Amino acid sequence: MTMQPTAIDALLQETRVFPPSEEFVKQANINDPTIYEQAAQDFEAFWAHHAETMLDWFEKWHTVLEWNPPYAKWFIGGKLNACYNCVDRHVRTWRRNKAALIWEGEPGDERVLTYGDLHREVQKFANVLKSLGVQKGDRVCIYMPLIPEAIIAMLACARIGAPHSVVFGGFSAEALADRINDAQAKVLVTADGGWRRGSIVPLKRNADDALRHTPSVEKVIVYQRIGGDYTVNMQEGRDFWWHDLMKDAPLTCPAEPMDSEDLLYLLYTSGSTGKPKGIMHTTGGYMTGVTLTAKWVFDLKDEDVFWCTADVGWVTGHSYIVYGPLSNGATCIIYEGAPDYPDRDRFWAIVEKYRVTIFYTAPTAIRAFMKWGEHYPRKHDLSSLRLLGSVGEPINPEAWMWYHEHIGGGRCPIVDTWWQTETGAIMITPLPGIVATKPGSATKPFPGIFPAVLDDRGQPVGVNQGGYLVITKPWPSMTRGLWGDPERFVQTYWSKYEGTYFTGDGARIDEDGYFWLLGRVDDVINVSGHRLSTMEIESALVDHPAVAEAAVIGIHHEIKGQGIAAFVIIKEGYQGDGGLQEELKQHVVKKIGAIARPDQVIFTAELPKTRSGKIMRRLLRDIAEGRALGDTTTLADPSVVQALKEKYEGQEE
Repeated sequence: MTMQPTAIDALLQETRVFPPSEEFVKQANINDPTIYEQAAQDFEAFWAHHAETMLDWFEKWHTVLEWNPPYAKWFIGGKLNACYNCVDRHVRTWRRNKAALIWEGEPGDERVLTYGDLHREVQKFANVLKSLGVQKGDRVCIYMPLIPEAIIAMLACARIGAPHSVVFGGFSAEALADRINDAQAKVLVTADGGWRRGSIVPLKRNADDALRHTPSVEKVIVYQRIGGDYTVNMQEGRDFWWHDLMKDAPLTCPAEPMDSEDLLYLLYTSGSTGKPKGIMHTTGGYMTGVTLTAKWVFDLKDEDVFWCTADVGWVTGHSYIVYGPLSNGATCIIYEGAPDYPDRDRFWAIVEKYRVTIFYTAPTAIRAFMKWGEHYPRKHDLSSLRLLGSVGEPINPEAWMWYHEHIGGGRCPIVDTWWQTETGAIMITPLPGIVATKPGSATKPFPGIFPAVLDDRGQPVGVNQGGYLVITKPWPSMTRGLWGDPERFVQTYWSKYEGTYFTGDGARIDEDGYFWLLGRVDDVINVSGHRLSTMEIESALVDHPAVAEAAVIGIHHEIKGQGIAAFVIIKEGYQGDGGLQEELKQHVVKKIGAIARPDQVIFTAELPKTRSGKIMRRLLRDIAEGRALGDTTTLADPSVVQALKEKYEGQEE
């Protein structure tokens, strides 16, 4: 069988289908299948209708869309405020005394903030920022643990029109300095420290190291999260305690009317290649996208307790902890710490304690739960759950089934959501009251979103053929560019196909029109002229009962051009020996075919991951090719790579 070298061979077959239950369909926020057709007939009218009905505007727009590829402007002339939509409008209703944020710290401390509390705190902090000279358009950098104050700071920035740039609290001083300098941030909001697996993350110390190289920062606000005997350096005239500034801050601060196209925030994608990119999101289109997707994809209702386990340092946290759920008036859980502290059932203890109804997490976490074993979730009553979600990367079918069975009790629909920092909001996903799900498929485009799968020549590929995932029409929450780097924006996303957004992901569309994501196209392996998806080979490996997680890369091969190396984490109770290596190779042959048989299987205790949980295959390639290791500053644990390098080199001898 010879495939054209232009497409990606998609070989893994998955036939299980899970239609939504009758009860779920009946109560769902959206259960009319004709919505797809309506949105396709006039996508501008579709988005305009929802922008108008779901958001409060100070002034209505005069033009829905102005499209000059690669730049879109939506709801031109409209004026609104993101913070007003997330807080003020709820305070005028019964929701004033409804829990907006339920927070649990890693040591077990808890706080609940109602919408009324949030309104008061946000206004006071907005006044604090103003008192330090922050004006509309000034960038504010936020480098904090996952505590309510991080969200208060974000909303306060949005309130006064100062774009925020949130940097995940796990990033190093160097990564923080890069992001501050690129955005030219005027103020940094941080904390003395945060908790992670029982240890203190020294945020202020890291910030001090970064601040030696960031001339744009004039003032630093420090929230006291740790306190007690834990002391930090405070520089006179530059550093201020959050509690001191809040003590005397006036209670009211009006929400600034922002133009629909005014910048709401910058968010740097963790540069898995080179310099981080500052993704720009504006107010009107972004708020429309996240508000509608939160309501429809998660079937979000007033009585729900919604837990998205991301950190606000990632786009998932921006869109589905802060702006999407709060705009809908939802109750959100936020948890500061690690899922395995003090034990591996911490997440399930939280679900049981707060009666969480909607749970949204990443496949990397689900695979960790699988590896730890189902006895952990079994210890807890998870009957409050009614919907599960997955985000961050394609989910292997076996991980999907485990999630369905052991967390959802076989009764919860799973929304496997595909989107990116750049897209702002969910793009391909089941609508749980309409779409039957298939394990491993993100299913259908959200109404009003138009993806396609193309070959190298820009032609649509055939059914079940792999190709490049693109979006062919503009959408409201799309990024408006890269901060200070328009050329890189065009080069990265718009140069492959004219007037079409290139996602950088591979995909296939099956006979039912369902999308199957095949991972990043730079993670495609070319074996004897066959372009194979690393995602599919990884899924075949994870399908084996001994395997918890796998990462597959291409390695140089004399004959085939590229061979396949698989780095595998095995579940507890299994022996990583030559017998299992051979068994796993044969398992891939059985699932996909001889073409996908791994040349090497390397057992490892850990895989190198970014702090958002994505596997850094680039570093695995460096190890396999014997190259010097590239940038490791975005890794959660850089020591993992060194250990792997030594192990790999030892196996080769």
